[in-house]
This record gives sequence, structure tokens and C-alpha cells, in this order.
Amino acid sequence: MKRSEINAIIAQAEQEFARVGFALPEFASWSADDWRAKGGAAAAIMEAGLGWDVTDFAEGRFGSKGLLLFTARNGTRHGGPGNRPYAEKIMISRRDQLCPMHRHATKIEDIINRAALSDGAVLAIKLFGMEEDGSVARGRRITAFLDGLSEDVDAGTVIRLKPGASITLFPGIYHAFWGEGGDVVIGEVSSVNDDHTDNFFAEPLSRFTAVEEDEPIRRLLVTDYRDLGRLAG
Repeated sequence: MKRSEINAIIAQAEQEFARVGFALPEFASWSADDWRAKGGAAAAIMEAGLGWDVTDFAEGRFGSKGLLLFTARNGTRHGGPGNRPYAEKIMISRRDQLCPMHRHATKIEDIINRAALSDGAVLAIKLFGMEEDGSVARGRRITAFLDGLSEDVDAGTVIRLKPGASITLFPGIYHAFWGEGGDVVIGEVSSVNDDHTDNFFAEPLSRFTAVEEDEPIRRLLVTDYRDLGRLAG
């Protein structure tokens, strides 16, 4: 993805989070120079992968397959003093913009429709179970946990969440989601999140995407932290 595209996507997201009343932490607006000035004080933020994340899954079709995320809170798997055993994300899924089918091996998560950015928009989530070999179980019924209520559904069922509604996803449940009827703001509350090792896609995909630097960085991505020393503010 081009940096100019990423900058524009984040700028729009900032406006929309403010519009629905979701205030981001201070580091959400830091420049590269701000991050460098914080030095070691920001090390835990970087290690836990807090911050902005824009991905097209390395396919170059962000409008139809992609996701904007901001990780506000997270811990690490190795623990240690001050570690948190939970994570929180806020995301935006555009109308018919697919976050592709995937599962997690360890993460338990609640996916929540926080707000509709378009009248009547819902968050659509398609569900499958997992075969013993880790592949998608396309013929096996599964249990959907919806705001504490359980419901047995067929493989491939699409659950539609109105604003305020949520679904709990346990390890091994394949899921894909998108905004249906418009754009939606999505919340995620989960156990510790590790996007580098705990995303297993149903098709060969890259969780992160390479960036073409065509204009200065407005907001760092979580994947920019490792290159902070050479990035322009």
C-alpha cells in the first residue's frame, strides 16, 4: 500500500472515531519524532503492538479486502511485571470490505458492533468450525455465543450484529466479517493479541502489507516501530 493511502485512511478513521465518541489514547497522535523523543518510555507500547494498523493482506485491494485497526491495550505472551492478560482494539469495516476467513489458536475474543457509520449498517460475520488438521470444517454445526446466549448454527452461517451486539469467538472458530449495508465501527475485547503468530487464514495471505513510501508519515503503523530510527517525522 502507498503511504499516502494509509495516511488518508487513518485521517478518516480519526474523524469517525471522534464522531462516535471513541477517544483514542495520546500516543495515537504521536509523530515519528514524538516516538523517538519518548525513547525507552514507549518500549512497552511498541513491544505489545499498540497503535495503528492498516492492512490489505498484501493483495492491493483495500476497498474490498482490508481492515483499519487501532490496538489500544494489550499484553504479551511472556508476561512479566505490569503485563496485561487482555487486549482491546477498535476497528472500522467498510461496506462489503472483507476481513478474510481466519482463526486463532489461543486468543478468545468478543467482536462488538460499536456503532453504525451509515443508517441501517450491521456487522456481518460468517462462521465455520475447524477440522482436526486445522482446515475449515464446512459441514459441521457450531455453537455461536451471542451476548451470553448460545445458539447452534450451520457451518457458513452469517450472523448479523446490530450496534451494541457482540459475538464471542473461541480458538479454532473460523470467522470472516464485513460491514453490511454500510460502514461499521467494531470493538474487540480479547485475551492477549499476537498478530504475528496467532492468525491462521483459510487461504494463503499475509497479515501485514509492505508500504511504498510516497509521502511523509502522518501516523506510524505498528510495523513501523522496528524502523523508527530511519523514518522521517
